[in-house]
Amino acid sequence: MSPLTKMTLTLSLLLGTMTTITSNHWVMAWAGLEINTLAIMPLILKSHHPRATEAAIKYFLIQATASTLMLFSSTTNAWSSGQWDITQLTNPLSCLLLTTAIAIKLGLAPFHFWFPEVLQGSPLTTALLLSTAMKFPPTTILLLTSHSLNPVLITSMAIMSITLGGWMGLNQTQTRKILAFSSISHLGWMTIIIIYNPKLTLLTFYLYTLMTASIFLTMNSTNTLKLSTLMASWTKTPMLNTTLMLTLLSLAGLPPLTGFLPKWLIIQELTKQEMTTAATIISMLSLLGLFFYLRLAYCSTITLPPNSPNKMKQWSTKKPINTSISMLTLLSLSLLPLSPMIPTTT
Repeated sequence: MSPLTKMTLTLSLLLGTMTTITSNHWVMAWAGLEINTLAIMPLILKSHHPRATEAAIKYFLIQATASTLMLFSSTTNAWSSGQWDITQLTNPLSCLLLTTAIAIKLGLAPFHFWFPEVLQGSPLTTALLLSTAMKFPPTTILLLTSHSLNPVLITSMAIMSITLGGWMGLNQTQTRKILAFSSISHLGWMTIIIIYNPKLTLLTFYLYTLMTASIFLTMNSTNTLKLSTLMASWTKTPMLNTTLMLTLLSLAGLPPLTGFLPKWLIIQELTKQEMTTAATIISMLSLLGLFFYLRLAYCSTITLPPNSPNKMKQWSTKKPINTSISMLTLLSLSLLPLSPMIPTTT
């Protein structure tokens, strides 16, 4: 892909994201989401592999369906209330349709089936964009309409996402699929608190983006697509694999790493809202995710694969380790001491 094409697609992604997150009108928000969808598709197709073509077609059909539902929801709401403002969502049918549309766009359970397949067919850098940047515009729409949504429905979908994200990631051997189920699980944590404390949802999203970017860029540097490749990379880049292990444990939410902060605050907020049962359930379900993060960490640092003399020699790193990976990894591991500042900012 030529640099000019990459620059055009990157600017289109920025334009689509900025259009959606800054608009108050439903049609403008919808237009921004469509620009994003059209801009990311050539990046998914970049490898010209049949699996990439399949992923791009799946992504287009799913996103088109979600956009149609969102447009139908906003039109129904405007018909009943005369308002095109995003925050003035009053029609019950519109609320239900919008919740479905955003759940499809984000990959929340039970509309999550497309996300691991699309990520598996995409290059690692595109998979990073799909897991982070492409989730931001739908999250902001959910944030703006959170006061109108059904709390029981949102909480049920969030718990289901955390359950399925942890359960279905247990037996995966492809790193992109593991990170896809990790994304579904983390979206459940963000969604369960969005009605009660939207700023905490944003904080969780920012920290999740930070940790996921660090992991994806590290795996891109070592060209790691499978667990067996991850095992072999220890002998090539031991220091990088050590930091990858710590970042994975941070994403799992183990103290004293950064990933513990959002989960701690979410459980605290749910307890304040007298949702102790939900807080207990998601705390227990997070152990499922912890298992496959520990398995990834174990593969990256502790195990070595059997080395047969007939086996073709594996790659070395694709590119040198740059400053961005170092900075992202440092932030992914060391932000927990800033937690006393959180109550003043939220």
